[in-house]
Amino acid sequence: MSLFDIFRKKSNPSEEEKQSAMEEKKQEIANRLKLDGISEEKQSATEEKKQEIHQKAGRHTVEEIRDEILRKTEIPCMNIELVDTEPSIFDSKAGGIGYIPRDGAAPVDSEGNQLRLLAQIDCSEITLEDFPHRGLLQFWILCDDSYGLIFEGDPRTNTYQVLYYPEVDRSVTAEEVQAKLAPMEEEVDFPVSGCFGLKLTEETDHISSTDYRFAERISALVKEQYPEEADDLLDDPFEFVSEDDAAGDGFGHKIGGYPGFTQYDPREGGDEAYDVLLFQMDSDYEDGGDKVMWGDSGICNFFISREKLKRCDFNDVCYNWDCY
Repeated sequence: MSLFDIFRKKSNPSEEEKQSAMEEKKQEIANRLKLDGISEEKQSATEEKKQEIHQKAGRHTVEEIRDEILRKTEIPCMNIELVDTEPSIFDSKAGGIGYIPRDGAAPVDSEGNQLRLLAQIDCSEITLEDFPHRGLLQFWILCDDSYGLIFEGDPRTNTYQVLYYPEVDRSVTAEEVQAKLAPMEEEVDFPVSGCFGLKLTEETDHISSTDYRFAERISALVKEQYPEEADDLLDDPFEFVSEDDAAGDGFGHKIGGYPGFTQYDPREGGDEAYDVLLFQMDSDYEDGGDKVMWGDSGICNFFISREKLKRCDFNDVCYNWDCY
């Protein structure tokens, strides 16, 4: 099977596939909490037993406990919505043509292949602490079978780049930029289909169940808030993963906040220094037609260390995407 066969765009996953993926995530959480020995009978404790636990904890429902714990993990983020506008080369956008200085050029990888604009952010629309608040922040990726993702043994470099322009020359025209871009093949597969404006709104985000820190963070908070009942409350860690909670899986387009993954968090086990979600672009295929599609309904993340973010140093960024 070729690399293209692995990562090419496929049909949207069935409900069975999504459910299977969710069950795998739940099992991973249980393993991290070292609950492998818990039987199905114990995991499906009766409502009477749960009510007893909640009364000890001074709460009436597991939802109240879960909401309280999750609220303690909240951090600000910029929620992003794709909108059908005609953004200029100076606006926030997904796809299309981005700003390139008059004396600049489009970024290329180590073999001279030109990258393609994934997204551009007008930083004046970002209200988060430590993020830049002026200029343009751009995300470029190689338009190949793996969308610029590098695997072990691949000698290429610079297949994805994050560029920051603190100052923008607004005399540059779209025609000037277009002349610097290599023509794209009509049949090329790229995550973004077309060009969309981006609407940014500040919100809060609680820790997602796919973040590698989830189990440790939830466990610590429960033990801190309910030390005498912690063992019982953590008897079923899935009490803290509500299927009705849209933010629970971390999906969606965003800047900051907590990430979402269809597979696993790649930072665990070596890349923990990338502690800030710089940008996330999810598959977006609601209302008919694919606006954004990562492989088989996947998601893309860019991470950076907070110290480098404060310095606006975007030369060391972790890029990942995965799919079902």
